[in-house]
Amino acid sequence: MKTPAAAPSLAVPLPAKRELSLALVLIRRMAMKGPEDSRAAMLALDVSGRGFRRLLALVRCFMVELAHTSRRTICLAPCCALGMTRDEALIMDLLSKADLATYAALTDDSACHRACSAAQALGQELADLALRKGWRS
Repeated sequence: MKTPAAAPSLAVPLPAKRELSLALVLIRRMAMKGPEDSRAAMLALDVSGRGFRRLLALVRCFMVELAHTSRRTICLAPCCALGMTRDEALIMDLLSKADLATYAALTDDSACHRACSAAQALGQELADLALRKGWRS
């Protein structure tokens, strides 16, 4: 009989920036329910308005590239979790500043060109959204 794996630690607090909280929910929903999750689409529509397709496409692209290039399993918490896993914290850091050291820690140093580009594009879209919505100046 297999012993269940230990539950991931949720010791990292949720992101303070609204755009990163939005990205976290979208990533968690799409990871659990698939890239065509209707609630993720409705959330993007509510937040982004007419530009919601771009946000969804960038999140989907980022997740696919991350899954294809990672050499290890990336651990995500359920959508309603009150904290983040270490991997989710690394993803939020990657979206804030797409640097190679963060990417290497997240994926065990695999090739990163396409996934880092996707992270940069998604991070820029989130920053633009935050400016448009007045979440920061």
